Amino acid sequence: MPLQNRVTPFGDIVALEGRGLVIGNRGVLHDENKRIVRHSQVRRWIACRLEFRGRHRQIMRPRSWTELFFLDEATALSAGHRPCAECRHADYKRFRELWIDCFGEPESPDIMDRHLHAERVARRTKVTHSADHASLPDGSYVAIDGAAWLVLGDELLAWSGEGYTRRLPRPARGHVEVLTPRSIVAILSAGYRPAIHPSALGGLV
Repeated sequence: MPLQNRVTPFGDIVALEGRGLVIGNRGVLHDENKRIVRHSQVRRWIACRLEFRGRHRQIMRPRSWTELFFLDEATALSAGHRPCAECRHADYKRFRELWIDCFGEPESPDIMDRHLHAERVARRTKVTHSADHASLPDGSYVAIDGAAWLVLGDELLAWSGEGYTRRLPRPARGHVEVLTPRSIVAILSAGYRPAIHPSALGGLV
């Protein structure tokens, strides 16, 4: 039985096989029986490398932060996580530079985290917004009929825990519900390129 530690583009923590390409942190979310008991503990939601300097962790160790796993970085961004300043320093630096271009100099990472937290969840419910299909950058996610779809070029790709499963032509116009927080959409539009699961670029799973 898989642990409840995979995160969807909606930000929900679910039980799925596999671990994806990215690990994330929202604080201590599990109890001593490895059950998820809270949605988040801190505002600093980060997305990290699976491997860094040979460090090893026991999954869901008591009283330690809960290891969350994402299909890819685009999924982590949709859920509201940003790059880690330690293990992904180059990505964090690029993200912060584009944040400054879009919104001005943040006094500290906590400024970004506070801003993002207000855009990603309200009373444990995912915050979404509406935008025109044509305005959305690659790497953002939209919701259609309750499912999450990645925006990539002229297509929308259906998310699953194992990879992208279907392709649809991207509508040229019309408004759609957007899952990726507004600030992150702006940073994607400014040129940030998130890592995307190989199934998006090759054969679907």
